[in-house]
Amino acid sequence: MLWVTPAVAATPRAVDVVIRTSAGAIVVRLDAARAPITTANFLRYVDARKYDGATFYRIVRPGNQSPHRPIQVIQGGLDLPDAAPYPFGKIPLESTAKTGLHFDDGEIGIARDKDPGTGGSEFFICIGNTNRLLDADRSPDHFGYAAFGRVVRGMDVVRRIQHAPARAQRLAPPIRILSIGR
Repeated sequence: MLWVTPAVAATPRAVDVVIRTSAGAIVVRLDAARAPITTANFLRYVDARKYDGATFYRIVRPGNQSPHRPIQVIQGGLDLPDAAPYPFGKIPLESTAKTGLHFDDGEIGIARDKDPGTGGSEFFICIGNTNRLLDADRSPDHFGYAAFGRVVRGMDVVRRIQHAPARAQRLAPPIRILSIGR
């Protein structure tokens, strides 16, 4: 008699990464089950060591943005010029409407250009109550951004970066990312 074992699809597991910065360490738990494309994209940069030596270079906080959309984020990555190609290409948008994730305190997301499907190497971490303004249903274009995990340790470091000296939305100087690893 032949016994056939049904195939069991492997459920993607959460993946923890440590973002080591000159301001301290941040541990982020990535949600590969609900945001598999965005998580895989981020981990491709992590595994290729592309973020080692990169920076947190941008902050959005009260006083340097429109009062009509009060969000607070720190943004990091390769800080490529707008005309530079993305090292691993652009990825489709896994909006919060698709994943069920939401932008709240400590959520990590992939930055994008004006059009959806333009995410790549740049990422951001939300601080405080964003009123979910980055979610698909609340963003002006109704596409929103792709959330793919959240900070599980190191929000004090995120807040330290948020309060670093800046000119407009540019950190001056940027906060160095020493490494990001699993």
